[in-house]
Amino acid sequence: MLQVMRASAKYIWIIIVVLFVGGFLLAQTSGLLGRAPITSTTTVATVNGEDILASTWYQAAQNLEQQETQRSGQSLTLDERQRIQDQAFDQLVTDILLRQEYKRRGITVTDDEILQAARYNPPPQLMQAPDLQTDGQFDPAKYQRFLQSPLAKEQGILAQLEQYYRTEIPKEKLFDQIAGNVYISDAELWRRWQDSHDSAEVSFVLFEPERIPDSAVKVSDDEIRAYYDTHKKLFERPGRAKVSVLIIPRVITAADSAAVRNHALELRARILGGEKFEDVARSESADSASATNGGSLGTGGKGRFVPAFEKAAYALRPGEISQPVLTQFGYHLIRLDARKGDTLTLHHILLPIVQSDSAAARTDRRADSLARMAASTDQPAKFDSAARVLQIPILRADVIEGNSLTINGKFIPSVGPWAFQGAKPGETSELFDAEDGYYLARLDSLTPGGTASIEQAKGDIRSFLTRQKKIDALMPQAANFAKVAAASTLESAAKLMGLQMVKTKPFTRVTGVPELAQLPEAVGAAFTLPVNVVSAPVKASGGVVVERVDNRVPANRAAFEAQKETLRAQELNQLRQQRVRDFLTNLRAVAKIDDRRKQVEASSRRTTQ
Repeated sequence: MLQVMRASAKYIWIIIVVLFVGGFLLAQTSGLLGRAPITSTTTVATVNGEDILASTWYQAAQNLEQQETQRSGQSLTLDERQRIQDQAFDQLVTDILLRQEYKRRGITVTDDEILQAARYNPPPQLMQAPDLQTDGQFDPAKYQRFLQSPLAKEQGILAQLEQYYRTEIPKEKLFDQIAGNVYISDAELWRRWQDSHDSAEVSFVLFEPERIPDSAVKVSDDEIRAYYDTHKKLFERPGRAKVSVLIIPRVITAADSAAVRNHALELRARILGGEKFEDVARSESADSASATNGGSLGTGGKGRFVPAFEKAAYALRPGEISQPVLTQFGYHLIRLDARKGDTLTLHHILLPIVQSDSAAARTDRRADSLARMAASTDQPAKFDSAARVLQIPILRADVIEGNSLTINGKFIPSVGPWAFQGAKPGETSELFDAEDGYYLARLDSLTPGGTASIEQAKGDIRSFLTRQKKIDALMPQAANFAKVAAASTLESAAKLMGLQMVKTKPFTRVTGVPELAQLPEAVGAAFTLPVNVVSAPVKASGGVVVERVDNRVPANRAAFEAQKETLRAQELNQLRQQRVRDFLTNLRAVAKIDDRRKQVEASSRRTTQ
């Protein structure tokens, strides 16, 4: 079987080479690589001395971009491209670290292991393929016939399986070494059950730091320096930029909505007239993920869809096609295929509400004018001039490196990443074309990221230390109150001293309660203090609390015993996953990673400027 795999592999590699070259050339011409040429030996990072080539990174990102574009059916914003590029880089780093760990531990994979896995342990994607299922379940016999079929050989499935298992089997062996010995005792399992099932109700009085005036607390420069020196990592700051933005929205009118609804009615009439729903969905639906499957939304229960869609779907009879259903995504035609209780099998066609051709043409002309006047220039005055001529209000905002830009709660696509991709103050962006309109930005100022100096951090440190000292200063006040409350009641002491007492609803250690959201120490104390006794002051991160446990209900031991083995399986699975996550995090933390992506791309841009 491996010979067949490898015989097929040469065709797969031919395809991969073609895609690589095509993708690399596309990246070169699309600006993904910057404008300067990147050589075959240019590295964007080293991981424990092993290079990651720029071409490898770009190709990995290009592959992910293509997958995302095919999935969404839309072009990507710079925000999405930046996320994908970071995702591709992180995966390449992880792959290198894993390969190095396999070598260190002597983990290998044999041809026989690959054969056994390919025959009897197919990847999840194949197990979910409808053609390999019987009555909704994976059918091993169908899978075996598929492996022997000419189609599997023609499509290079065998070669892909070999590559998949050469990657996955060593990973499974490593993860088994890391997490295979995870164990949880009955006592620990019971403790975890108690955390989510013990409940308590408390009454409390909170002494907040604001009770102490700032003037009553002194924080010295030496204290600030000591805190800065021991917590320097806390003061690593991302870059910040100030931008101005012009927006030409794609305004949707009532006439646009009516036109789309009428089109949905026309499609419904065509289907009722004999056209196949699936064929119409493939050619007309904007939901590309389901359209490729003829509009199939699969089978499931309530809660899968937005309320308007779900209400309409549950009102249908099997085989019935709905009238156009309006949601925030547009108009839907829904076909109910089958219903068992609350479980529905559905198909749908989505028509988003967009501008009419004439309105879209007017918007495009206006955007073209803006681009001609002010796009991609280093003359900031042109931006202001275009805003005046076209009567577009200028929106100004701060953006933090690595974050998307929002203005007044509205997401502004592409501008955030652009501001940190080599633009200089005064430059304007290209015209960004998004689903809801056009965007043009000007970079007004740029502050590079890095570790804040002690002078820059001094104000924040002083505020933090001042608050901590205020909390310390509250302890005597709270102790005096607790003494009075213990001699009488919490209620009477609070009334006597003009303080507010708060009563909570039942809560667990896991859920907490809103009133104690900033006081986790008080939540923990609620499960250790005696009931109906006023506590000593509990120092918390949000202040000082004096509390009384009014009621505490212990977890039901019998209910725990009835579910213990199911709980153990769930907890072990979570513990194993956490053990692997912690291992990978630590593997990366101790690795020597020299990430030069910014320098490489900045150098590439400078070469052409």
